[in-house]
Amino acid sequence: MGCRLAGQANLAKRARVNVPHVLRGLSFRPLNLFRVMSRPLQILGAIALGLAAAALVAQMEGERGVPPIASGGDFQVSHVKVDVFAKDADSARKAGWRLAQRRAWQMLWTRTHGGAGVPSLSDSQLEGMISGIEIEYEQAGPNRYVATLGVMFDRARTGQLLGVTGSNVVHSPPLLVIPVLWDGGSAVSYERINEWQKAWARFRTGDSAIDYVRVAGSIADPILLNAGQTGRRGRLWWRVLLDQYGAADVVIPMARLDRQYPGGPVTGTFTARYGPDNGLIGSFSLRASNDSAISQMLDQAAQRIDQLYTQALNDGRLRPDPSLIIEEPVDPDALAIENAADLPVETLDVPTPAATTGSFSIQFDTPDVGSVAQGEAALRSIAGVRSAVTSSLALGGTSVMQVSFDGTVDTLRAALAAKGYGVAVSGNTLRIRRAAAAGAGSPQ
Repeated sequence: MGCRLAGQANLAKRARVNVPHVLRGLSFRPLNLFRVMSRPLQILGAIALGLAAAALVAQMEGERGVPPIASGGDFQVSHVKVDVFAKDADSARKAGWRLAQRRAWQMLWTRTHGGAGVPSLSDSQLEGMISGIEIEYEQAGPNRYVATLGVMFDRARTGQLLGVTGSNVVHSPPLLVIPVLWDGGSAVSYERINEWQKAWARFRTGDSAIDYVRVAGSIADPILLNAGQTGRRGRLWWRVLLDQYGAADVVIPMARLDRQYPGGPVTGTFTARYGPDNGLIGSFSLRASNDSAISQMLDQAAQRIDQLYTQALNDGRLRPDPSLIIEEPVDPDALAIENAADLPVETLDVPTPAATTGSFSIQFDTPDVGSVAQGEAALRSIAGVRSAVTSSLALGGTSVMQVSFDGTVDTLRAALAAKGYGVAVSGNTLRIRRAAAAGAGSPQ
């Protein structure tokens, strides 16, 4: 027993630790401390990097982008309402679509001819003329079908019956569209899918005088074309963007939604702006009864904003900014010809060439079908005009006529002025209006 106790005492003595001596042995220099803490820091850094990558992937995942619909030159008749009963749901839907086709044909004829003498066509003839049907709203029951439809008529096949030919022409240079929506105190454009972006994707630009450049809002579009970009005034970045998307300038349709209370009426304030300087074209307000009617209100707003841009184009307010044009570098060798002004000029007697036949574009107003034939007849009556054919038609707007004329553009301008037209010339394009009656429908 005595030996065991003595051994334990010796172990206790050997186990004693001199704390100050140990502390002096440790070094708390920064390099040693970093080595001690390097492993935890590496682990924490890897976790933080993984969380950041997961957040970025989650932000970019999901549905992104709304492809714009293809907009040709078809005749479109919107807001055709039908309410049909039948023995079953499928029969009611088919009967509703056939009724919508008949009503749309009557509405289209009335729009182009004033409603006099609508030709009676069979359902098979109408189906051969129709290129598509758009469902704006529908409700289907066991034996009832209630819907609001949009009917598209093929221009080539329908134009023969309507007495019109050609397709719509775009008068403006290509303009990039950046729709901005203010809702809930924040602005959004292509950063995420929104109803204002969808409205402009649904908008049919075939009958518009504005050449809109619409993007889907995918890939790099949310980064390049965001709401913050519309507030930048520097021309350098705008030139890069417009060159990237093949546009000459930018238009910025803006929408601001104000809700009176959750689920209640919604007031929309819409503004048409253009250019890097955010110039104002016009504004208006619309009202939706509830959230379900916002989509229809935005569709109507897109059409009215297009009308504002078209009016500004005709008034000369909507013009491309010359500062956005990327100028090519000047070739020093090309400037050498400017130094040749002092060189002697050898004169030659060259016979005066005879007048050559040139092709000119005449823009004229066509409020109805009859104004097209009247405009062509007025041009053919001018001496030296070999042919005058309407190549691009826009009923209710400005159409384009291709004219072959023996002479120069100044000669043609003088001949048109002698017939009482006001003429504006830009290259080989002439815009004519009746000088006696501003805003007249078409040449007489």
